[in-house]
Amino acid sequence: MAAILPTKGNLMASKRSRALAATGYELMDRKRNILIREMMTLLDTAKEVQGQIDTVFAEAYAALQKANLRLGICDQIAQAVAVDDTLEIQYRSVMGVELPRLPDRSPSPRLEYGFDTTGSVLDEAYLKFHQVKDLIRKLAEVETSIYRLAVAIRKTQKRANALQNIVIPGLDHTIRVISEALEEKEREEFVRLKVIKRQQSS
Repeated sequence: MAAILPTKGNLMASKRSRALAATGYELMDRKRNILIREMMTLLDTAKEVQGQIDTVFAEAYAALQKANLRLGICDQIAQAVAVDDTLEIQYRSVMGVELPRLPDRSPSPRLEYGFDTTGSVLDEAYLKFHQVKDLIRKLAEVETSIYRLAVAIRKTQKRANALQNIVIPGLDHTIRVISEALEEKEREEFVRLKVIKRQQSS
């Protein structure tokens, strides 16, 4: 860092910069705390959804296995089901971090295959996998949000640390150096004026 001339103007500028850096640190600290709180909430949600997925996936595969054993042609029947392309991504902002929202726009499950070659076991498998799809959509939303929040928290932490450990101490040092130099100048000026006064009076 280049040496700064010890002037009153530079002292005032350094004090202003110091106040700005302190405000910046407070804002970064507040932002980090809000992001951490949001992430903790989402972690709880992710854990809950993951548990539901594990349960429903197991039930769905058990139902599919039962349907395959009874009907034996589930892969051909599955081709009759229309592709669901209703997935839509929206975003919400938390302290400037864009988090995805995947609203549930998929149509209600309706059985799109013929009933003459199928049975209730296939219906059960179809409905379970429809449930799995909804849960995966929810988990994708939550996990992507957690990842984005983690990245933002890390960046915010770095900036807060830089302000707290480098910028603010650096400005404190500059203010101290300039203040000491100005005080020294004032003492020298006081001594010089005293000497001049003494010479004039003698």
